[in-house]
Amino acid sequence: METQPAKKNISSYIIQSQEDEIKRIALELHEGVGQTLYSLYTGMQFIQTAVHQPEMKGYIGDMAQMMEKTIQEIRLLAVELHPPALGTLGLLPALKSYLKLYTSTYGIIVDLQNVGKEVQIREQERITLFRVCQEALANIARYADTMSAGIILRWKPGKLSITIKDKGKGFDVDAAMKNSAGIAAMMERMLLINGKCVISSKIGEGTSIDITLPLY
Repeated sequence: METQPAKKNISSYIIQSQEDEIKRIALELHEGVGQTLYSLYTGMQFIQTAVHQPEMKGYIGDMAQMMEKTIQEIRLLAVELHPPALGTLGLLPALKSYLKLYTSTYGIIVDLQNVGKEVQIREQERITLFRVCQEALANIARYADTMSAGIILRWKPGKLSITIKDKGKGFDVDAAMKNSAGIAAMMERMLLINGKCVISSKIGEGTSIDITLPLY
């Protein structure tokens, strides 16, 4: 029978393998598909300036707008998969980069506050914290029915706390714990890095997700 540490190591290995593959796909999307579409988009703009028939000009303009929207969606997808800043600049810049695309895509304004000085944490911890925040924000976009949310990062000696709040519809936490794979994944990911994820919500009042990670 597998021990708890052995299970934890297996889960960590599986998640790390998934993250490596996700990073590769994100790079291919951004550097490959995204760049190709951008070249096509600029070409469409050039053609539009050379066409004089109003109907054709309008048609090309519509196609260019669709392509621009597709480029934006691919950029968001690439950042959702693996934000470039996460591996080089840290958690806070990665969240700022993601939130710009998140707001432009969903129209939800997220107030990001940082209290204290960001300290260097391990890559696995950065990825985990980003994924948990990402899942929380995705749930806000899907279910909260709100146009605003907030994230507060608090850096203290020995601990990082992150609070993600919205004043949306709220939900039954006990029922969601039984049925939502996303919520279970958030908690499981935090446990794997010795952290904690606590979710509280009230119908009609909103939701608060509190994440804590010990800093050694």
